[in-house]
Amino acid sequence: MYAFTIERPASAAAAAQAVKAGAKPIAGGQTLLPTMRLRLADPGQLVDLGAIPELAGICRDGNALVIGAMTRHAEVAANAEVRQSIPGLADLAGQIGDRQVRNLGTLGGSVANNDPAACYPSAVLALNGTVETSAGRKIAADDFFTGMFSTALDNGELVTAIRFPIPRRSAYMKFRQPASRFALIGVYVAQTDAGVRVAVTGGGNGVFRHTGLEQALSASFTPQAAAGVAIDAGELAADLHATAAYRANLISVMAQRAVAKALG
Repeated sequence: MYAFTIERPASAAAAAQAVKAGAKPIAGGQTLLPTMRLRLADPGQLVDLGAIPELAGICRDGNALVIGAMTRHAEVAANAEVRQSIPGLADLAGQIGDRQVRNLGTLGGSVANNDPAACYPSAVLALNGTVETSAGRKIAADDFFTGMFSTALDNGELVTAIRFPIPRRSAYMKFRQPASRFALIGVYVAQTDAGVRVAVTGGGNGVFRHTGLEQALSASFTPQAAAGVAIDAGELAADLHATAAYRANLISVMAQRAVAKALG
């Protein structure tokens, strides 16, 4: 690990100012610290967001849940309001990594990092969430995720909270990569009064919506409808863990299971 300095600002404004000046923000550190240990990153200066109370917490605001960026995965999984209003989101948080990861990792860190196999981006996209930032911007999920490890955040801009509209029902199903526990394929299905949104993670260059599944499930929210959708393997990833065809089959299977789970 290269030498570095670290600051712990007490406000989001102070943290954003330090990041604009060139410091690297650290939330849960579940991705950044291992990268630094391997000397694949040399940030020089870190800004620890853990001492900023305004960035953590869960509250209901009308027909939405607002979750602070520094809220830990374990807190989302255990929170009574999340479990009642969006049980699929609580279930997703409870499937992330292992106990240590869930007690250190944060919602905002996961979403800002946008790992192509991370779980949270699928929930943000399927639930049509809104990402709130330190610049005062409110970025729709459809506009936020722009590619592998890439988002619409500007240089020095921090995620401060995410607003999740409460769906009629939703569920997440993940086929884990055994070593990392990231999603080999994860599918989040959300049914709202406006229709169905389906987001897939682990499939390739980043999280994406599957319009074929969305159209079929908007017409009939059943596992059978999901099973009738052909999944194109042409743009899916192929690596030592799975072929593109295998991932395509997993998308179909996980979508069917997610719908069955949402129906209870």
